[in-house]
Amino acid sequence: MRVHVVSDVHGNATDLAKAGDGADALLCLGDLVLFLDYADHSRGIFPDLFGVENADRIVALRTARRFEEARALSSRLWSGIDRRAATEEAVRRQYAELFAAFPSPTYATYGNVDVPPLWPEYARPGTTVLDGETCDIGGLRFGFVGGGLPTPMRTPYEIDEETYAAKIAALGQVDVLCSHIPPEVPELCYDTVARRFERGSAALLEAVREVRPRYHLFGHVHQPLTRRMRIGRTECVNVGHFNATGTPWVLTW
Repeated sequence: MRVHVVSDVHGNATDLAKAGDGADALLCLGDLVLFLDYADHSRGIFPDLFGVENADRIVALRTARRFEEARALSSRLWSGIDRRAATEEAVRRQYAELFAAFPSPTYATYGNVDVPPLWPEYARPGTTVLDGETCDIGGLRFGFVGGGLPTPMRTPYEIDEETYAAKIAALGQVDVLCSHIPPEVPELCYDTVARRFERGSAALLEAVREVRPRYHLFGHVHQPLTRRMRIGRTECVNVGHFNATGTPWVLTW
């Protein structure tokens, strides 16, 4: 059995269309939407609306952790624009292209920058969306937990810790634990390029220790200090920043 796993697609529909080649199934661990590409400030919803110069400014502020100033700049730029309508229109364009690129079968969960209410409109037959749910693939049980936890970035799908922990608990015993964000381990949460710790989950770490799945797969941290680590019997793996690499992580058994 061969499964390919991607995360942090962020608009890379071209490579996504090939991500399932040679695999029995594709897993997607979220963040389909590209709001702003920190490596190329000309790509994404934000520069499409406000230009590259403003994208440069907001990236500089966020990288310096000057989040209040970044929010103030964003508020000025959005003034007079129906933010919800403009963002939804742009997200819909991206989702139409990205969901069309999914092979069959695909098993997907949400990232912190995704918009879950829109997914049912774009998920085609052959794409199964799971969040706080499990499925069997090739004799192994996979559990999926979507979204992220609250951060100063205030991304679209951040949920409170209690709700997130409840989704993990609902999975029960699994062979492969799949989430968008990593467990709360410093080496797995630190982004070496952004030079900051991304938000990890203590509840995920507890599940790894108690449930002891074979694998815990996740993304979210684009340039992690450590890409994989063993915790007890569990191999914890950051499957990679698919937007940049265009290459899925491969799991075989």
